[in-house]
Amino acid sequence: MQKNSKNIYGLILSAGLSDRMGAYKPLLGYEGKSFIQNILDKLNYVCEKIIVVTGFRSKDIEKNVRDLNNEEINSKIEYIINKNFKIGMFSSLQKGSRACSKADWVLYHFVDQPSLPSKFYTDFTGQIDEEHNWIQPKIKEQKGHPILFKRDLCQIILNAPLNSNLRAISNDPKVNKKFWECGYAEIFQDIDTEEDYSKLN
Repeated sequence: MQKNSKNIYGLILSAGLSDRMGAYKPLLGYEGKSFIQNILDKLNYVCEKIIVVTGFRSKDIEKNVRDLNNEEINSKIEYIINKNFKIGMFSSLQKGSRACSKADWVLYHFVDQPSLPSKFYTDFTGQIDEEHNWIQPKIKEQKGHPILFKRDLCQIILNAPLNSNLRAISNDPKVNKKFWECGYAEIFQDIDTEEDYSKLN
């Protein structure tokens, strides 16, 4: 399968406390690897660079990624530390967006979606066109994640107040959305509690 020719940056938010989980989500195990290792393995194929926004336990995340012993992945990663991660997820999105100024597109990924298959990412990035600047997977009328957005939206994110959110950004009149009927139920994955995690394994 041919790699997309666009310059795509991966953006993973991995800064929070995971307090509802009772364990640290990025380092939870899935199929022999941590959540973040699983995601990086798949982003590696479609992304030229990968921004990982950390905050809480940043050194543990960096060590865990190094433990993949994958030189190609490690050479693509830039770690951004968000010291204000307790303010909320949007502050981490702003930190990460600032590092994506040279991207054509940004693949914005939550850290608790480790089970999307590799083919999802090539299919998803294959949806990129010149008419839209926001691409989101869906099944019927239910929208999921991750999201692809064009570089011009980074400035909209950076100009927004700290108490904003992605829903507010999506309603900006400059956002031209495309919804992709994808057929991958994993786009709805949201692992916030021990019960959620028990259903994954």
